[in-house]
Amino acid sequence: MGAARQNTSFPGPGPGPGSTLYGYLARPPAGTGPGVLVVQEWWGLTRHVADLTDRLAAAGFTALAPDLYGGTVTHDRAEAARMKRELPVERATAQLAAAVRYLLDDPATVGDAIGAIGLCMGGGLALRLAAQEGDRIAAVVPFYGLPDADYRYDGLTAHVLGHYGEQDASLPAEAVDEAAARIGEATGRRPEIHFYPAGHAFLNDEKTPSTYDPLQAETAWRRTLSFLRGHLG
Repeated sequence: MGAARQNTSFPGPGPGPGSTLYGYLARPPAGTGPGVLVVQEWWGLTRHVADLTDRLAAAGFTALAPDLYGGTVTHDRAEAARMKRELPVERATAQLAAAVRYLLDDPATVGDAIGAIGLCMGGGLALRLAAQEGDRIAAVVPFYGLPDADYRYDGLTAHVLGHYGEQDASLPAEAVDEAAARIGEATGRRPEIHFYPAGHAFLNDEKTPSTYDPLQAETAWRRTLSFLRGHLG
């Protein structure tokens, strides 16, 4: 167990324990830029998530990674699985919706719609959030994550770019293809899906050498920046 990377706070979805939320916010060198939300993996708001947020800011975006676990991170799989189980999807998406409002209200954010990147657990949550928030999210990028197989994506209007590993035993290509078809039905356009000769979490350099693949990670990140610039300006 460890502490999350936090440097900002914002109003949560309601009274009680969730009335104040925390996260990691990075603004671009120019001072303003399109907004991008970064949705954590099941490990929490780790150095990897904060680093991606900083990389987005360096690329010209105003980026925010909300802390869905309230300050705790772990690198133990059993502990991560427990924390994920104890985070209801409805609570997570409500917290993310509050983060969308906070990011859009930030003076450093340009435009009336943002992008969202999600990692593993966060990939599924980012797609759910985009469907929930409609036109307030213009582009969504799931990395090796999806909602439940029967999720219908009603309300989704965002453009979708997905990154998945060919060797990811936890998420077979057939499940990704089925989700892509459902997204196409909901939006009227086929999402852009890429498969990489890599396993799960190939972007995560904190997990090296077990899963990180620097070549595939660089390719996916380059595509992500191009996609976000194309749809967020």
